This record gives sequence, C-alpha cells and structure tokens, in this order.
Amino acid sequence: MMKTDLEIAQEAVMEPIGRVAQSLGIMEDDLELYGKYKAKLSEEYLDSLRGKPDGKLILVTAINPTPAGEGKTTTSVGLGQAFGKLGKKAVVALREPSLGPCFGIKGGAAGGGYAQVVPMEELNLHFTGDFHAITSANNLLAALLDNHIQQGNELQIDSRQIIWKRCMDMNDRVLRNIVVGLGGKTDGFVREDHFVITVASEIMAILCLAEDMKDLKERLSRIIVAYDYSGKPVTAGDLQAVGAMAALLKDAMKPNLIQTLEHTPVLVHGGPFANIAHGCNSVRATRAALKMADYCITEAGFGADLGAEKFFDIKCRMADLKPDAAVLVATIRALKYNGGRAKNELEEEDLTALGKGIQNLEKHIENLQKYGVPVIVTLNAFATDTEAEVAYVKNFCEERQCEFALSRVWAKGGEGGIELAEKVLETLETKVSGFRPLYEDNLSLEEKIQTVAKEIYGAGSVSFSQAARRQLRKLTDLGFGSLPVCMAKNQYSLSDDPKRLGRPRDFEMTVREVYVSAGAGFVVALTGDVMTMPGLSKKPSAYGIDVNEDGVITGLF
Repeated sequence: MMKTDLEIAQEAVMEPIGRVAQSLGIMEDDLELYGKYKAKLSEEYLDSLRGKPDGKLILVTAINPTPAGEGKTTTSVGLGQAFGKLGKKAVVALREPSLGPCFGIKGGAAGGGYAQVVPMEELNLHFTGDFHAITSANNLLAALLDNHIQQGNELQIDSRQIIWKRCMDMNDRVLRNIVVGLGGKTDGFVREDHFVITVASEIMAILCLAEDMKDLKERLSRIIVAYDYSGKPVTAGDLQAVGAMAALLKDAMKPNLIQTLEHTPVLVHGGPFANIAHGCNSVRATRAALKMADYCITEAGFGADLGAEKFFDIKCRMADLKPDAAVLVATIRALKYNGGRAKNELEEEDLTALGKGIQNLEKHIENLQKYGVPVIVTLNAFATDTEAEVAYVKNFCEERQCEFALSRVWAKGGEGGIELAEKVLETLETKVSGFRPLYEDNLSLEEKIQTVAKEIYGAGSVSFSQAARRQLRKLTDLGFGSLPVCMAKNQYSLSDDPKRLGRPRDFEMTVREVYVSAGAGFVVALTGDVMTMPGLSKKPSAYGIDVNEDGVITGLF
C-alpha cells in the first residue's frame, strides 16, 4: 500500500538542526533553537554574511494549478536534494504554510512523497510562531486605530474611510464584512470593518520585503490605515504604533532553518499568497541562502502568471536580485485537465487533450522568456504517464528553445531529481541570464496593470470600475504612481475567470478595486471575484485531521 506524505515524514530520521547547520559552516552559537529540529538564524550570523559572494539564484514556478496536481514545492525540495546527491552546495528557500489551506482544501505545503521538508507537522501547523506575530502586529494596529477614535480622534480620522483590516490565519468567510463597536459608549464607535487572511496582510508583505529592523520600522510607519476628513492619509506612524509592532515582529524577522528528508538545508520564512499578495518568501531568507551556498533554489506561489511575475516585477526589483534560471513545473495530468479531460479520466493516454492543454504551458514559457531568464521545463512524473505523452511534451518544449527534463522526486527523492539537476547545471553553465523586469517604473499605474494583463495573462483589454479609476487617480496624486503593481487574480486560469482553462486569448479583464500597500511598496489591483479572506469548502480538510493518545497527528497531508 502506498504511504501517505505524512507517514513518510513521520518515518524520517532527522538530523539535529545543529548538524544540518554545520554543513553550511554555521556554528551553534549562530542559531536560536526551537527544539531539536528547528532554529532561527541569529542577527549576528546574518550580519556576518554581508560581503560574501552570491551563488546562483534558481526560481521554481509552475503552470496554473489544477485538481490534478503539479508539485512545485515537491520539485523545489527534490531539486535541492538532487544537488546534494551531485555534491553541490545548495539551500532551498521556501514560504511558510498558512493554516487556511491546511485546514481548507489544499492541505500542507511541505512538498510530497520523498521530497519533503521536515518536521512536516510542525511546519504546517504553528512552526516558530511567525504568523502569530504577524497577526498580532496587524491587529494591534487595528486596536490602536479604533482606540484613537474612541479617545478623542485627535487625527480627525474619517471612520467612513478606514482601510486597515483585521486579520487571522484561517479561512473564515463570515468575517469578511462585519460591524464592530456595538454595545455601550465605552465599546467604541459603530462602523463596518473587515478581515483578511494573515497571508494577505500588508504586515506579511512588509516582513518579506524588509531588509533589516530599520527598514522594517520605516515600512511599518508608512502603512496607510485611513484618511482624515480632508482626505489626507493617516499612517501607522501617525498612530505611534510602529515601536510596539516592531517589538512583536522582532523574532519573526529571522529566517527559519530546517531540513529536507535527505538533510538538505532549507530556509523557510514568510508566506504571502500569490493570488492575493506577492507570493514570495522573504528577501532576507533568499539573500542569506545566496550567501550560504553556491545555489539558492526558491519558489513563487501558484502559476507563473502570478508567483513568477511578482517574484520578477516586485521582489527582484526591490531587492535587486538577478535570477539565473527558472524551472517551470507541469504534469501530464494537469495539461490534459487543461485540455478538457475530466479529473477521473486523467490516467488514460490522450494526446488530443494533451495537445489542447499544453497551450497553458506554452503561454507560461513565453512569459518567462520575456524576462530574459533561461527556462527549463520539468514534468513531475506520474506512473500513468505514457512514453508518447512525455515525448510529445519534450518535443514541444525543445521546439520553443526551452530545456526539458523529467523529475521523479516524489517517488525517488534526490535520486529522482538528478536528470533535472544536471539540466539546470548545464543551463547555468551555458546560458547567461539577461533578466529584466516586464515594465519600467515610470509607466502609469494603469499602464502597468494593462501591461501585466495583456503581456502575461493574454487579455485583449482591461476595464476599470468607476471606483478603481477614482482610486488610481487618488493614488497617483498622492505620489504612489511609480510603485509596481501587485495583481490579485484567481490562480486557476490565466484570465480573471477561473473556469477558462488552457490559454484564453483576447478576453476583457475587469479591475474592480485598487489600493496601496505603502509600507510594502506596491499598489494592489483586485480583479474578478478574488477574495482576500477565503472560505472553507463543504468538506474541509480539517474534518480528517486528528491526534491520537500518543500525540501522533494523522490526516495532515
């Protein structure tokens, strides 16, 4: 009987995290231990990395996610393990999982099979408390805002123009729109309020983009929480909230070190979603990994239309990162699903459906090539894949000047990723990255949105609601026009309609709302019906999770 991911993880023999750190030349004094198998890197160690040369930066991304599965994190972990098999010094840099999808429909985010990050249960649940710290900092700011109004409202905050939302790291649809302040005079002023999931909080984005404590505090101070009666922005700095928020985030700022099943070092830090936020792990973790090893393997959330675009246009732009290669993950099953094949029929060979669905892969290849980065497509192999189907995809990629490799890391761990690792190494040795962002800073916000929608998604036109146009004018007048844009879009389709699979063309994309994350340093554009607070499904994953009398967790995948 096939073992589950959780069973494989629980049977793993982990190395003490100090021993994993020693493989990178990190001494125990440079670690802040969270038990035997988790640690944070100390500020002193991070400071010691300054001036060291950078290794190669490899981004792992994927086609649009489908119920058939793709395996982006699994591939990232397996590639890191394969580098180890080849005697190469590599560090994997990933995001932290959110409790929302863990208890919702997606499950955990530690990889799968024999390409996993461990301790898997702790990573997927509370880990080292970073998300709790972010949630607390977010809600402290919300509490200080309402208290300021209650205590006389010296800043003349217009309660009809409060834009700061509370957050929690859980899918809870009934908190999207609420009324607060009910009760007596001492219970505050009655107003409409809102919740977002923690991974969509601007605090999460700030933590992932901040270089150090000084930069963190400067970014926190710029957060716009509301507007006053004259229309002037009111910031977290105005509310005197920055010092206390930074104190809550002090330890959360430090990257976390854990390991793969094969003891490859992994930095896991930060976790913004890519459909409603910028979808990348922290700049601090990525920069540290580049200094700690010859190769840094990192991933960006959901499909390349979301995660990779934001990695390139937001994270790399702000942190001056220069990616050397991009690995694009796909599966035969997912491509056939994109070609119209039903989920329960994906094990049957179908070159016709594959030919239709591979257009989704084609668009992602074209998009990545627009950034000037060499691309390697890898098929995350399933036992049901046929030789004809694999050959079809291989030929398709090579005809488009794109490297190709099979990956069998789910079943074989690092050994199953050697073909991919060798192809990545060959690419790094023979091709020079000419990385460049998609658009220039001096374009207007509207032009940046249109550029992403047309160039990356394939839209024929973009329509803006009246509210979005007013917001764009206001943000431009306030001096935010030079910021990059962070598109909030469903992850299942290149379009803003999740039901349009494959490669939609010349569709109209609708932008319904625009707002600035001034501390993070980007402008968010909400498209379609995307929600910043997801809901649970009819049968959420939480139903199957349990813990026995011995403390062993079951049902977590």
